[in-house]
Amino acid sequence: MTTLVDLRSDTLTRPTEAMRRAMSRAEVGDDVFGEDPTVLTLQERVADLLGHEAALFTPTGSMANVLAVRALVGPGEEVLCEESAHIARAELGAHGAFTGLTMRTWRHPRGGVDLEAVARMFAPDLGPYFVRTRAISVENTHNFAGGTVLPLADLDALRRFATEQGVGVHLDGARIWHASVATGTPLAEYGARADVLAVCLSKGLGAPVGSLVVGPADAIAETRVWRKRMGGGMRQVGILAAAGLHALDHHVERLADDHRRARRLAEACGLDSEGVETNIVLVEREDAADFVAAAEAEGVRVSRVGPRTVRLVTHLDVDDEAVERAAVVLGRLCREG
Repeated sequence: MTTLVDLRSDTLTRPTEAMRRAMSRAEVGDDVFGEDPTVLTLQERVADLLGHEAALFTPTGSMANVLAVRALVGPGEEVLCEESAHIARAELGAHGAFTGLTMRTWRHPRGGVDLEAVARMFAPDLGPYFVRTRAISVENTHNFAGGTVLPLADLDALRRFATEQGVGVHLDGARIWHASVATGTPLAEYGARADVLAVCLSKGLGAPVGSLVVGPADAIAETRVWRKRMGGGMRQVGILAAAGLHALDHHVERLADDHRRARRLAEACGLDSEGVETNIVLVEREDAADFVAAAEAEGVRVSRVGPRTVRLVTHLDVDDEAVERAAVVLGRLCREG
């Protein structure tokens, strides 16, 4: 029986044997009391990598984003973001449900920063009848735009605008590791452009679970309280933090392999591989649902992320041989369509 090639998401990876060994040896303590040494090590390391004072381990990326945005935006205030941003589209309205904020969006074909649109939308304190803008959120890499990397120049311009207006910048860096590897930009350079960040260990890096909120020490201290309030207080979670540390040690530079494999899939599907910057490929199909079903029938799993959009994601568990098998199937289906 042919093994399925699963390209639905880079969250599907299973811990490697080496990662499992690291998890089994982890020193643990009660993290709600701030006493898990492995968690503390992970938090300190990630904060340092991104050039910030502190970080907080969370069970999920959605929780990390909610907590990070909440650190900048209060009830009845707004965050601006691109219309296909993960915080707006794929977190089940958690930001409004938990923290009472609102969102307005701009549109960019590659998920980028449209500073003119941001400036037009921006609402300073206009009195008691208007929602006030308190933060601007960007996503790097941008998931639903096909893993695109935001240029540093655009982030610099946004940072200047936000500083001039006295508002914060949130960076959804779930796949910030991919952006860094693809461009050679140090993580701290991205961190310097944001007030708070959320980064993920289970997308791309192969950890079984876990994300972190990164930012100033006072904001992270308050975020710890909110994490507990939202039910995210964890106990001997160093077992999971150890997986994250192992991933940082062994699974970052190899992301270049995923990027190369994604370009191979793009070529097979008749797309311009130069437009594939990291590990995500978007295929536009009028018959997207049928395409997904036909691919699975031939042993290749892909996902539909819009009425006419199919997403392919390369990751740690998909090697060159698996990519070639997928390329044959997907290439033929694309030609037949």
